[in-house]
Amino acid sequence: MNSRRSALFDGLEEGINRASASYSTHEISEHDNERDMDGLQDKVTFLKRLTTDIHEEVESQNKMLDFMGNQMDTSRGMLSGTVDRFKKVFEAKSGRSMLTVVAGFIAVFLLVYFLVK
Repeated sequence: MNSRRSALFDGLEEGINRASASYSTHEISEHDNERDMDGLQDKVTFLKRLTTDIHEEVESQNKMLDFMGNQMDTSRGMLSGTVDRFKKVFEAKSGRSMLTVVAGFIAVFLLVYFLVK
């Protein structure tokens, strides 16, 4: 009877050993999968923060460029007005004498500047 019993349980023990070996392999691959998923989640979180930072930087640079564009438009308007005034001065006969006076002052200023330097 003892020999029948050991024969019966020997097969059972082998089956249990195989099941536990496959279970531990399954458990190990589940653990590896979870670790890999955690690594991927960290990478995705990093990429999300990086893209958010890039978006904020692009927005601030767009605002700065818009501001600079508006300032350039303002400068262009003032320069255009100045050029129009110069045209009026050159067209008038009295403007030529004024131009001669202004050119004289500039020449004297440059002469004094170079002498002092």
